[in-house]
Amino acid sequence: MAALGAPLCTLRVLLRELRHAAGCSYCDSPIYRHLLTAFRAHWVTSEKLCRTQQELHFQAATYLCLLRSVRKHEALHREYHGRGERSPQEVAGLVGFRLPQQPGEKG
Repeated sequence: MAALGAPLCTLRVLLRELRHAAGCSYCDSPIYRHLLTAFRAHWVTSEKLCRTQQELHFQAATYLCLLRSVRKHEALHREYHGRGERSPQEVAGLVGFRLPQQPGEKG
């Protein structure tokens, strides 16, 4: 995992990934409210030095990596998952070949 950026940037990207995962109604989900509450509770102010801010930021970045990886995995799975047995013409087309024409066929 790369170096941690600003916590606010991590929160924004995390919410964007959550929108991809949950759809349009992600603002009503409990995870959305939990993320905002947790980030507000661990916000660093001028009166306190909060060591748990770094821990929360690291956990958020780790969860962001998980969400991105799951989304990319699902996209790859949809694209390359086997669709059952294919005809010889389809298999030849996949590797860039054309089958020879049979006598009597049009084409």
